Amino acid sequence: MLFDVTRSAVTGIFGEGRLATLPASAFPAPAADTPGARLLQTVGVPTGTLHLRVPDEDSGLLPLAGDVVDVEDLEGLEEGAAEDAGAWPVVGWLLNAHLVLDPVSGKVYAFDPDEETARALHADVSSLVHVTLRFQRLLDEFAFGDDGEEAGFERLEREVGRVREETSRVDPLPFRDDETAWWVIGDEIAAGQRFTGDSPAGRSLYG
Repeated sequence: MLFDVTRSAVTGIFGEGRLATLPASAFPAPAADTPGARLLQTVGVPTGTLHLRVPDEDSGLLPLAGDVVDVEDLEGLEEGAAEDAGAWPVVGWLLNAHLVLDPVSGKVYAFDPDEETARALHADVSSLVHVTLRFQRLLDEFAFGDDGEEAGFERLEREVGRVREETSRVDPLPFRDDETAWWVIGDEIAAGQRFTGDSPAGRSLYG
């Protein structure tokens, strides 16, 4: 794992009630005991920005990529990967993209059915948890102070930039260009668009 993410560290910030996980039984057999799947089972992600996929009520399984998108039409998959990608489990949803776990490489892909693209978004699941945690904590804790709104937005932009920079030192995929889902979300946070009304920043912005 690229990032040291533990359940105690995540719950220490967000509490048990803000943590979403996936049961081992939701994964197809070849994926259930892989490092990425185990991390989603034991640590999970804080709720809010990223949504984990809910397993099917009848089968208890996560959908496979081939069930939700025509994998053969997607551009961006490595040579040969398209043959296997249809059997990868869909673990979440971010913006307009399905988050899909490649059990073999451990990478997390963003499959966008509207754009018909497949992009490697994280080198492993620990990176997914790390970025989700950093942005969600920023959304929960950032406050506009007495320095004025303009100065507050400058501070906010610096915080978003810090997440991008520190993440990219370890995993360049989440912020490799300004078209990745996480880059877009970072821009939205920096513009003040993603704060909830009950957050410290939201109370300042929305009254």
